[in-house]
Amino acid sequence: MTSAAPQPLRVYVVTSSGRVAGRDHRSVAMAAIEGGADAVQLRAKELLDDELRPLARELTDVCRDAGVLLIVNDRVAVAVESGADGVHLGQSDDPATARARLGDGRILGVSVGDADQARAAEAAGADYVAVTVWSTSTKPDAEPRGLDGVAAVARATTLPVVGIGGITPENAREVISAGASGVAVISAVGDADDPVVATRRLVAAVHGEDDA
Repeated sequence: MTSAAPQPLRVYVVTSSGRVAGRDHRSVAMAAIEGGADAVQLRAKELLDDELRPLARELTDVCRDAGVLLIVNDRVAVAVESGADGVHLGQSDDPATARARLGDGRILGVSVGDADQARAAEAAGADYVAVTVWSTSTKPDAEPRGLDGVAAVARATTLPVVGIGGITPENAREVISAGASGVAVISAVGDADDPVVATRRLVAAVHGEDDA
């Protein structure tokens, strides 16, 4: 990685709100931390920058104390101003110029759909790339690439590859076996009856252990 991350992205929980009564971005992040996730992505498309910034600052502090990365979705300025560890961008978010805005000390993640996009992300200074594996209602516009797509991207880049989309404890090892370094989830934790236990199960699955 270009940036000095304290640990690899093995289990990466993306926050959501409104799907389960009483569960918001903060509570999902806290559950992910308690469950042993390596990273949390604050994905709050419904919030304006002025609303997101204080939440990002709070979660950055909490995650740092726990040794967990805090990545902000889409908003480079919010990531920098809040002190977050980095930002995750899609293809429409101008990843080519993001490294200059972030500087060398923060992590840049980029969603990619194929080998060419993965190579372009690496050339632009990305630290990891993410590939949609299976279809998911949380990212309906993302085209699923399947396990073969994960493998193709992994062959095309030296960067860590994170699989996202339709991933559960039951299929997470398939994504790792296809060449991914880790998995990212939204609903598998955010919609779970017990998000702490759900995170622990993902950690166990990714590391090839029995359920915690």
